[in-house]
Amino acid sequence: MKANIGSADKAIRLGLAIVLIALFYTEVLKGTVGIIALIIALLLAITSLINYCPLYPLLKINTAIKKTKKKE
Repeated sequence: MKANIGSADKAIRLGLAIVLIALFYTEVLKGTVGIIALIIALLLAITSLINYCPLYPLLKINTAIKKTKKKE
C-alpha cells in the first residue's frame, strides 16, 4: 500500500472522527444513526493512521505529497 493521504487530509479525517464520536457520546446522535456515525469515525481514524484510503485509487485521487529525487 502506497500512502495516498496528505497531512491536511489526515487532519480533517481525524477532526471529523473526533466530532462524530463526541456527538455520539453527548447523545446528539442516537440509535442506529449513532452506531453508523461511530463506524464512519472508526474508518476515518484508521485510514488517517495508515495513510491510505482504499477509495482514492478507484477515484484516481492522491493528496499525498510526492517525494522528488535529489540530484547529486
